[in-house]
Amino acid sequence: MINQVGGSLIRVSRLHRTVAGQLLREVGLHPGQELLMMHLWEHGAQRQGELSKVLDVDASTLTRMVQRLEQTGFVRRLRCERDGRAWYVESTAAGRALRDRVVAAWEELEKIALDGLTQDQCAALAAALERMGSNLCGYARHEDTSATC
Repeated sequence: MINQVGGSLIRVSRLHRTVAGQLLREVGLHPGQELLMMHLWEHGAQRQGELSKVLDVDASTLTRMVQRLEQTGFVRRLRCERDGRAWYVESTAAGRALRDRVVAAWEELEKIALDGLTQDQCAALAAALERMGSNLCGYARHEDTSATC
């Protein structure tokens, strides 16, 4: 029983990603891409390097993600005028048109995941997960000062 919480957390995380993938596929996105889009919708055009930090993915992973979204017409990349080596990423009109559908997919995902739980149980779960996140973040920062939380 030592790893009961950790094992459950891993299993639930995997299933959450699987169902998210199924729901996002209907929107035309893959898991993770919606997080990038959500960030662009909230903050506007962003440097690609900053997106990598915010999303906590390495530069090559982010580059592939942006290229795929660019191929689908949901984002475009623009050269930074001050630094020709840097790129800005911004949502296109087609990308912005996905917003309501992505929000609906996330709402459906939460509805599916929390089915049968009371409001009090949902609140307790959210609080417990926040506490776990704080604990893990504190440890990660202690071990690696560049860790992002």
